[in-house]
Amino acid sequence: MEQRRMGKTTDQPASEAEPAEKKPFSRRKFMTVGALGAATLAAGCDCKDRCGGPASATAGSAGITERELKMVTTWPRDFPGLGDGAENVARYITEMSGGKMRVKLYAAGELVGAFDSFDAVSGGSADLYHGAEYYWTSRARAYAFFTSVPFGMTISEIMGWIEYGGGQQLWDELAAQYNIKPFGAGNTGHQMGGWFKREINSLEDLRGLKIRMPGIGGEVMRRTGATAVTLPGNELYQALQSGAIDATEWVGPWNDIAFGFYREAKYYYWPGFHEPGAMLSTGINLDKWNDFSLQEKAIVENACKAANHQMIAQYAHNNSRGLKTLQEEYGVELRQMPDDVMEALADNTKIVFEEIAAENDLSGRIYESYKEALLAGAEWNRISDEAYMAVRRRQLSL
Repeated sequence: MEQRRMGKTTDQPASEAEPAEKKPFSRRKFMTVGALGAATLAAGCDCKDRCGGPASATAGSAGITERELKMVTTWPRDFPGLGDGAENVARYITEMSGGKMRVKLYAAGELVGAFDSFDAVSGGSADLYHGAEYYWTSRARAYAFFTSVPFGMTISEIMGWIEYGGGQQLWDELAAQYNIKPFGAGNTGHQMGGWFKREINSLEDLRGLKIRMPGIGGEVMRRTGATAVTLPGNELYQALQSGAIDATEWVGPWNDIAFGFYREAKYYYWPGFHEPGAMLSTGINLDKWNDFSLQEKAIVENACKAANHQMIAQYAHNNSRGLKTLQEEYGVELRQMPDDVMEALADNTKIVFEEIAAENDLSGRIYESYKEALLAGAEWNRISDEAYMAVRRRQLSL
């Protein structure tokens, strides 16, 4: 299984200073440092700063306790994008704290299995995880709303809901039941529908199809006739190669090249109905979180925000180039999912949502809040992004 790195950033020792006029300008470095600088300013405040008092010029390390934190992830080590997101959260926390909060990262399988990350943090054997909340739907199906759900929110919509529409408060309430404090810490953007060994020409072609698809998308697939399973990323290629599954979704062109799915499945389907804007997350053991000072909490929160910014930019840049590579170098065939399939998936999505909302009071409140934000965002997008994209497509003759 190929895991080729495309566009990964690595930490290198600082080189000797060069004359300013000889240094090439790096826009990416400038943007990254700018994001970190803003976050560090926010993280560098103590209670006086938060309460409106004058900020101390020497308060950079005040309120930070020397500690080592264990982070577990659901991703393979050194995996482009997703793995980078975990590494960035760990690195930013360490750097923003001046090295006092040292985060040691364990990739999937190194300390615990990928899907054991939640229990490790909940129980306190690890301090943080980086993953996707829809992996935890066996605890509560409403968790899926905090990653992505079928026919749901895009990147900007879910960020708006989480940060300004009450989503974070509902997420906190859900996660607190499992002794976890969550934050958004990345987003892959719109994902592809997946890799299929055979064409899907009608709804009948889904019957009995074995596909890897987690979260609510997988549940909807099952109700539409497919056999959906949840597998961690490091098992997907072998499962596809052996015939254990007939199809798999993963992320998008950039990540999918790294796993080499194009060798085993010829057809690449769009659109990704199941994950229109997949938010990744960092969960912190709640007892540990409550032990943090205000400054330490600000460091963690802003490290997650910086990692979120970094991942969004990374996927926007690399997916467009990855798609071109798949088509031109590997001869991958793009296919659009048939209308009758999409209609059936949409109908079953509504049924699943209603079931989740009826499970308990909190699930109902999460769903109603999500739906209200989704409908408001859809109306705005109708006359903004959607309208503009249609005009741009004509102008570019796409």
